[in-house]
Amino acid sequence: MRRRGFTLIEVLVVLTIMAIIAVMAWQGIDGISRARGISQQATERTLRLSAMMNQWELDLSQIEDRAIVPALAFDGRALRLSRRTEGGVQIVVWSLQEGTWMRWASPPMVRGAELQETWMRSQQLQGTEPQQVKLLEGVRTWQVYFYRGTAWTNAQSTGDVAAPADPAAIAPQRQAPPSGVRLVIELPEGTLTRDVLVRAASA
Repeated sequence: MRRRGFTLIEVLVVLTIMAIIAVMAWQGIDGISRARGISQQATERTLRLSAMMNQWELDLSQIEDRAIVPALAFDGRALRLSRRTEGGVQIVVWSLQEGTWMRWASPPMVRGAELQETWMRSQQLQGTEPQQVKLLEGVRTWQVYFYRGTAWTNAQSTGDVAAPADPAAIAPQRQAPPSGVRLVIELPEGTLTRDVLVRAASA
């Protein structure tokens, strides 16, 4: 009895079907791989944002109100504060530069003249200093509000004047630190708002 083999057309049809199945399987694997990568990136970004917010709250919780430098100031581009830390007082600057939220911190200082000099120097940061830390990319805009009296106000508006400062202070009249700071940042994922209670320690 003669055995019948596959014709060329049948072989081509089978190969075509197998090729289509292979392509579909590869697309499925590639889709899973891409989804896993996107999920991992989102998780890492969430963790980075959480760590950043923890650092933001820590800085604000350790504000040191001294007569020789402002305790807290926001000029629309950067937020500067003096905070107590082990070994003295340091100047911290949070800024948004080209879509990247950054933090700069000086070494701890104990001398008033050094603290004043560092505060003045912190107003000229370029974003390339060794102490600059890139915290989060993709930040579109940010705004800071201070809670003064019974309402949130623009951080750049005039606040309550504190007790007369030392004549050698940077500003003859310094503003009393607000009792709260509201941060509003615009991210690709949406708007994030965070309120922090401020208890500035006087020195």
